[in-house]
Amino acid sequence: MPVSSPLVLWRLLDGRRGHRTQIDGLCEALAERTNVQTHDLEVASTGATIRQWLRAELPAGDRLPPPDLILAAGHRTHLPALAARRAHGGRIVVLMKPSLPLRWFDLCLIPQHDEPPRRDNVIATRGVLHGVRPSERHDPATGLILLGGPSRHHDWDADAIAMQVRQVVTARPEVRFIIGDSPRTPPDTLQQLDGLENSSLLHWAGCTPGEIQQRMREAGQIWVSEDSVSMLYEALGSGAPVGLLAVPRRRDTRVSRGVDHLIADGLITPFEHWARDRQLTKHPPLDEAARCAEAILQRWPIA
Repeated sequence: MPVSSPLVLWRLLDGRRGHRTQIDGLCEALAERTNVQTHDLEVASTGATIRQWLRAELPAGDRLPPPDLILAAGHRTHLPALAARRAHGGRIVVLMKPSLPLRWFDLCLIPQHDEPPRRDNVIATRGVLHGVRPSERHDPATGLILLGGPSRHHDWDADAIAMQVRQVVTARPEVRFIIGDSPRTPPDTLQQLDGLENSSLLHWAGCTPGEIQQRMREAGQIWVSEDSVSMLYEALGSGAPVGLLAVPRRRDTRVSRGVDHLIADGLITPFEHWARDRQLTKHPPLDEAARCAEAILQRWPIA
């Protein structure tokens, strides 16, 4: 049987880890379904990009095979993506809501909380895409608790968070919990949890790249503080039951309403619900990268 030609993916990168994580997630999902060949291109400065777009050139791609798909995440990648398509062909798939008109792109993968319009070239996603793939290796004897911190949209009550974590940990003495912080976590939060039985602390600065995501694939249950929305969607992608630690909201936002929809749909269990019966709701993995990959391959079948 002849082997089909690979799907050539140009990945436009702007140096931001979060944007690369989204592209990684989509590429991994595509690679699970078809033969792919990826090429990474770092985007140029804005001035150089405008000139390249106007001249229909992208020198970084001159020695590469023409792209089938040009993947772009982050506002700085939008003009380079348009320049790449003018110079080398291919179709643009932009992740997150672009800063330029939607009609300029072949496909836009936009989180529902950004309220994308209904258009043929738009797919609404639950949260941003990520690289946490569903796993069947969840260890019921291991739990993972991930803490964020104060942000534009959330206040932080260290005493209340510590109380919730202590209740979760002490309710399951047979489970060994790993409690991880983030750059936003106030120091006094972890200090209150140091020495808690059947648990250990994991400081973000000591984590290797991808370590938290790997621990998500292995944990039998995951708890995430409400302010850490990206980690919440990553946890949902793993397939483990997910609990939500309450954090005071400063205001109601589109992102917080998205979290409310996850609760209403039974995908996550708020702490106050868990406290009634000590049970987390089991759910199928929220694998949005796979759904988008399937949609792309159906839209543009590989010869």
